[in-house]
Amino acid sequence: MRQTQGREQKFRKLTVWHKAMSVVSEVYEVTGKFPKDELYGLTSQLRRAAVSIAMNIAEGSGADSDAEFKRFLTLASKSVFEVMCGLEVAANLTYLSRELTDRLLDHLEELSRMLHGLVKKLKADS
Repeated sequence: MRQTQGREQKFRKLTVWHKAMSVVSEVYEVTGKFPKDELYGLTSQLRRAAVSIAMNIAEGSGADSDAEFKRFLTLASKSVFEVMCGLEVAANLTYLSRELTDRLLDHLEELSRMLHGLVKKLKADS
């Protein structure tokens, strides 16, 4: 396993990070089918928010304290809700079917529960 400046990349061991990466792939796939005039609007916003989830988990895993890690997990959770809202907007604009939107929202709800569970575990351990 690669190391960065002598520090192990802990996030690679986190199931929640892998789930977040899966969500990123899904968001990129579905937004690739959005109208081209949304490229700098909803497409960009959804992609940035999805990537932010995984990046905050990764950044937080390298934190010096559980409190700091929890702060990054909270930011990741907020980005989950941002993606959820963006998907609802996309569904309302008929860029996504209701069935696909609901499937993606289910994945995001699972990710949200995972993030919440990790925060609870960190609180219990401290």
